[in-house]
Amino acid sequence: MTLVAGADFGTLSVRVTIMDTEDGRTLGSAAAPYPLKRSAEDPLLGQQAHADHMRALSEAMRAAIGAAGIDGQDIAAFAADTTGSSVVVVDAALQPLDDYYLWCDHRAHGEAAEITALARAEGLEAIDWCGGVYSHEWGYAKLLHFLRHNPDKRDRVATALEHCDMVAATLCGITELKALPRSVCSMGHKWMWSPRWGGLPPQDFLSRVDPLLDGINEKLAGRFGDSTEIAGHLSAHWAERMGLRAGIPIPFGAFDAHWDAIGSGCRIGDVVNVVGTSTCIIAVGDPATTPVPGICGAVPSSVIPGAMGIEAGQSATGDIFEAIARRAGSDVATLSREIVGHGPGSTGLLRLVWDNGDRTVLVRSDLGGVTLGWDLAHTAADELHAAIEGMAMHVRLIIERMGEGGLSFQRVINAGGIPQKNRVLNQVYADVMGVEVHVPASSPVGVGACIFAAIAAGAFPDIASAQARLCPQTEVFRPDPAAHAVYERLYALFTKVYHGLGETGSCELGAVLPELRRFRLGQVH
Repeated sequence: MTLVAGADFGTLSVRVTIMDTEDGRTLGSAAAPYPLKRSAEDPLLGQQAHADHMRALSEAMRAAIGAAGIDGQDIAAFAADTTGSSVVVVDAALQPLDDYYLWCDHRAHGEAAEITALARAEGLEAIDWCGGVYSHEWGYAKLLHFLRHNPDKRDRVATALEHCDMVAATLCGITELKALPRSVCSMGHKWMWSPRWGGLPPQDFLSRVDPLLDGINEKLAGRFGDSTEIAGHLSAHWAERMGLRAGIPIPFGAFDAHWDAIGSGCRIGDVVNVVGTSTCIIAVGDPATTPVPGICGAVPSSVIPGAMGIEAGQSATGDIFEAIARRAGSDVATLSREIVGHGPGSTGLLRLVWDNGDRTVLVRSDLGGVTLGWDLAHTAADELHAAIEGMAMHVRLIIERMGEGGLSFQRVINAGGIPQKNRVLNQVYADVMGVEVHVPASSPVGVGACIFAAIAAGAFPDIASAQARLCPQTEVFRPDPAAHAVYERLYALFTKVYHGLGETGSCELGAVLPELRRFRLGQVH
């Protein structure tokens, strides 16, 4: 029996999962929270403390060991995934100079705009692989914001790390700059790293963005690797705190959505919707896949070694469902029961899910949610159904845009925390896209981490064999041909309104509301 443990750091808590690699059982799991720091004076701020993360990890690990009823000394390897775009600036001893800029910290929007503008003006290849826009959530923008706003700390900056890399380095006791583990997932998707141009973007380009970035690439040195490689071994200090055995292997980390995709059983040719408060869309394609405008990242080996990992997403999903229910004085579960049996487009509402901006494909944080077609008889349940349809149509639009770069896919997987709770959502996704939607029977959160821990422990030779043993079974939702035919009509309206309201220029929208009324009256078949 080989036991492994994996941690998944989310926005508000960390969950540890312990699995038996012999029979694929989850023996125990536990979560521990940490605070999210917000500011009424600066609504763009979102921070967390490294010490809070590590305290919670130790608590969750010991609780999971207790729940599993095992001796922690028997765990053979440990792996951790984290949120992406969560950046910490540290000194030479790997001690934070400030709290993390969490993924939801958007203070660096000005710095990101400057990077994007210069990259476009100079034809920097790296910006094409970012979808044409460098995000205000990403590393160089946040690091530059820190340097501009903390002049008293500039001379102590040794480097900056993504959360997944900071966790691995901390647990292994690594502080030497050149030895720091740098995940190709984190550096490729957020720091414009790629083997195509020899690593990080040119230093002279960064220096032209702002001289404060002079020499920054030297400080971002380290060992770059994918999650099948070993980052280091657990130090005695952290082994004692976590209740584990010192010296067990720890692989390079990665982002939570990427490992959730692995835990869902994804392979080349799959698209995984990690549906939670927001949606992260992970596709695994041929290495020859090319960059596409509006798709925020294509990185070799970021998900599966040798394949192209492609990332996109929606800025809000479950958050929108919750907001609809909250405004109605209800809850999502109650409203979801009321929409069972709703037909395609039957509400006559068309919902653009921009309530937290558009991450893909327009990449505009300044957009807001839109619902068209209201009449006096509509209910909150009707809006929820329209929002689910809007989510599904937006996902279809994103996947079609990915196809412009050569991506071909065989199946769609709905992972994350919501699909297991909402059968209507899964069927709508299948009907809108006209493809089978596979839904894991249990949450894959933590399974991906255990898969990479198992590979590090030598329990499996590769990802595919580990997935065959450890991933949950899936339920398949098949598209209804009649419903798909109706959604073809609604999708045509959706794309017209999506581009008409989301992009500059004119668009004929006069026929939209009358067409939605025909849906409402059951005149579209």
